[in-house]
Amino acid sequence: MIFYPLTLLVLTIYSYCLLDPNITFFNNSLWAIFREKMVYLGYYQRPSSWWIYLSLVLLLLFFNYWFTKKYQRFSAVKIALITGLILCASYPFLSHDFFNYMFDAKIFTFYHQNPYLFKALDFPTDPWIRFMHWTHRTYPYGPVFLLITLVPSFLSLGKFLLSFFLFKLTFFAFYFGAVYFLNKTSKKAALFFATNPYVIIEGLVNSHNDLIMIALALMGIYLVFQKKQILGKILILFSIGIKYITAPLLFLSGNKKNKLNLLLFVGQIFLLIALIVKMEIQQWYFLTLFVFLPYFENFIYNLNLFFAGLLFSYYPYIFLGGWDSQLKMNLKHQIILGFFVMNIIYLAIKYNKKICLPKFLKK
Repeated sequence: MIFYPLTLLVLTIYSYCLLDPNITFFNNSLWAIFREKMVYLGYYQRPSSWWIYLSLVLLLLFFNYWFTKKYQRFSAVKIALITGLILCASYPFLSHDFFNYMFDAKIFTFYHQNPYLFKALDFPTDPWIRFMHWTHRTYPYGPVFLLITLVPSFLSLGKFLLSFFLFKLTFFAFYFGAVYFLNKTSKKAALFFATNPYVIIEGLVNSHNDLIMIALALMGIYLVFQKKQILGKILILFSIGIKYITAPLLFLSGNKKNKLNLLLFVGQIFLLIALIVKMEIQQWYFLTLFVFLPYFENFIYNLNLFFAGLLFSYYPYIFLGGWDSQLKMNLKHQIILGFFVMNIIYLAIKYNKKICLPKFLKK
């Protein structure tokens, strides 16, 4: 058991290897030494950095398999508490969206302007601008996420370090809430979600708002199961108010055997495909599928190969450095597609009993 929190601690430390050179958390000599060594690893020792990342993902995959298999021996809620608290100190090393969330809220709480009308570039003297990306766009998400982020932003009083950790705590709170309510439906599903490396890295470390979106939906689904339809649907509406692509979730039924749920699941997959075709394959988009854990638990388990592939597709970013060429983007797409095909083959073998296999494989 001790090896799991140790792995999370190493992941937290490792996450600072791709720290933006323009970010300074502390004016301290020990921090300066740590920062220098981590930046050297991430930017100048990329092969070593990749092998560390790969090892951490593989370890987390093992723990996820172990906890899920032995779910009766462990408390999903306690493990979620340990996981979330350790990773509150992690740095979003594979994405810059987290800092946009912080600044978008700051536009309202500090500058008293509307982030739907004003963008980061409208405040060129703000010191946060030097490490931000996507400074040219206005607020792209639904109003629910903005309202949620106003709380940590207001409490931080415009201070970067305080804002960083309060935002991290906000993501932890929703992650913990998702595990807590999922645990009331299925302890095994709760452990699978709480320890899944895809959820951990994209949801807690990189802190994509998809985590909050699915947390609200999972809470709402639990209430629907408890015949509290109105309150459950309100929470699902809040989830949709973060990213509108999850609109089909509003029609989920409290009856697990209702065929409508399967149609909605398939519809959600087609919406993701449409988004990918229109925009770009972003690794964190598929976090949405975890909303269907209460309905298709075993099937979601069997998508873990694909989820792992999404994490492995950061190879060009970590090993080769950034997404600054079409070659690196193509390599990302090839890795994701390769693991997708492997997962499809695995599912076909597992679920299609009529598949023609050699006799020695049928034994």
